[in-house]
Amino acid sequence: MHFHHHGYVSGDPRVQPGAGVGIDRPTQLPDEVDVLIVGTGPAGMLTAAQLSQFPGITTRIVERRDGRLAIGQADGIQARSVETFQAFGFAERIIAEAYRITEMAFWKPDPRNPANIVRAARTLDDAHGISEFPHLIVNQARVLDYFAEVMANAPTRMSPDYGYEFRSLEVGEGEYPVTVTLVHTSGPDEGRERVVRAKYVVGADGARSKVRESIGCTLAGDQANHAWGVMDVLANTDFPDIRLKCAIQSHDGGSILLIPREGGHLFRMYVDLGEVPADDHGAVRKTTIEQIIAKANAIVHPYTVDVRNVAWHSVYEVGHRLTDRFDDVRPEDMGTRTPRVFITGDACHTHSAKAGQGMNVSMQDGFNIGWKLGHVLEGRSPESLLSTYSAERQVIAKNLIDFDKEWSTLMAKKPEEFASPSELEDFYVSTAEFPAGFMTQYAASMLVGSPAHQGLATGFTIGKRFKSAPVVRVCDTNPLHLGHQAKADGRWRIYVFADTATPVMGEEGTASPAADLAGWLASAPDSPLAATPPGADADAWFDVKVIYQQDHTSIDINAVPAVFKPEVGPFKLTYLENVYGSDPAADIFELRGIDRGGVMVVVRPDQYVANVLPLTATAELAAFFAPILHGRQTAVSR
Repeated sequence: MHFHHHGYVSGDPRVQPGAGVGIDRPTQLPDEVDVLIVGTGPAGMLTAAQLSQFPGITTRIVERRDGRLAIGQADGIQARSVETFQAFGFAERIIAEAYRITEMAFWKPDPRNPANIVRAARTLDDAHGISEFPHLIVNQARVLDYFAEVMANAPTRMSPDYGYEFRSLEVGEGEYPVTVTLVHTSGPDEGRERVVRAKYVVGADGARSKVRESIGCTLAGDQANHAWGVMDVLANTDFPDIRLKCAIQSHDGGSILLIPREGGHLFRMYVDLGEVPADDHGAVRKTTIEQIIAKANAIVHPYTVDVRNVAWHSVYEVGHRLTDRFDDVRPEDMGTRTPRVFITGDACHTHSAKAGQGMNVSMQDGFNIGWKLGHVLEGRSPESLLSTYSAERQVIAKNLIDFDKEWSTLMAKKPEEFASPSELEDFYVSTAEFPAGFMTQYAASMLVGSPAHQGLATGFTIGKRFKSAPVVRVCDTNPLHLGHQAKADGRWRIYVFADTATPVMGEEGTASPAADLAGWLASAPDSPLAATPPGADADAWFDVKVIYQQDHTSIDINAVPAVFKPEVGPFKLTYLENVYGSDPAADIFELRGIDRGGVMVVVRPDQYVANVLPLTATAELAAFFAPILHGRQTAVSR
């Protein structure tokens, strides 16, 4: 954690000094805001948490409830999400309170007595070592609490504005072109309308999104035709795998997905209620909790589940729907204007809950749009950057829905319908990287370079998230994961994987491409670092790190170029923690297929690899950033 650069901090270092709009922040919702976020679900709260790091941007997030969420429906936290939590600073704490999935058990009818179920297989949850982060189960409400803490501790001192329901919006002209009509849902003003004008609006208001309706988008896709009862319960049972994630199939075709919950006692069951007739007209949703429990007991026979307490239950029908765009620019208007209204999460994609994807993909929607809005509003980037949100995330949502259709179909199959006895567990293992969140790959665009130099770093796939690996920090000899040092602070990252030359004072050595690159980054007028505003810290917009091929004992920190040791804070203190050596026990150059001649890996603020270039490709690096940074002189007035 980076602090003390502004002076000694005796309190909690996670609480950043108030700055910008965070100084004397009004408690009441202002009439004009830069960004208005509608809905405090995972997508909305992550978007707000990201924007809270930009002190000059007025962001408010409204919620129709009168307070925090007490119990959420979502609970599955995939490894990519934990990786994201690491960037926001709370991964360790949420891991400590969560249930961790390490194995999954598959139960099927006993061939000798099909009325009973038996354990047929167990599989490791991450058999291929996809991530160093775990797969967790924790209540959605706790995820929102942590993001609320990030917001409150940020320079902008953000907090949700509860008790406002979105009614409608209109996009017009002017500095604050989006006029939003809200209505008070509680307190002395309940029922009274309130109008707020915004530069941008983010709709994170769920599957029945009114923001989506207001921009003319509709969810289209398959009709729901299969129902599931879901219950979070405390119970006594003789089922031996009650604290393991399980897929359970019975002889009559009924099935259960069992998800143990945090705390050691609570567990969730998704109970198959079967096909829904076309003329059901919602009758299946009236299934009682007693009926769900009875069905669960029939499926787990000869075991029994004695429910003592029901924390929450519901009945839902599996449907897969997607909008064709995630912003307010209609197809006929593309290229003529940039978007002002965006939708995220369930507002633009819905699917089953059983793959544990809803909250996870929704949060990545929020991460994607959050930093882009921050960069445009601060004047770092042109408004055209905002058009990349819908282009990138709509494709990802389509891939998710295609995957979920397969998984949902398999979960609903009868045992005799499978092509092989191990089909379900084989699918679970073979597709593990997708639900873990690591198959997302953005196509070439203004934010993602071509794969021309991909061969120089095969382990850092362009368009996919930056895959961390061990290194050793030179200044304090600490072994660390390189990717874990990247925070959700809105900065681009340039990782310089140095050539074979060793930085040692007093030795001429051979010419060093890494040293030449450092000189260009620090002084060239077309260097992306030259865009950093005068008076700001040298690393305010770009976090530049160097990783040498040698171990940390071979590197003279005084011989390392100054661009890798920026002066920060009002005291202009030299920051030494961006210099790393290779870990002899786990060489990052070997692990990630990095060319020994030296490579630059450019990473976006949302942790996705934007480009891979040789150290000598300064012109290509400048050309890549030119359209991203050229709008920096048009910063919005405050």
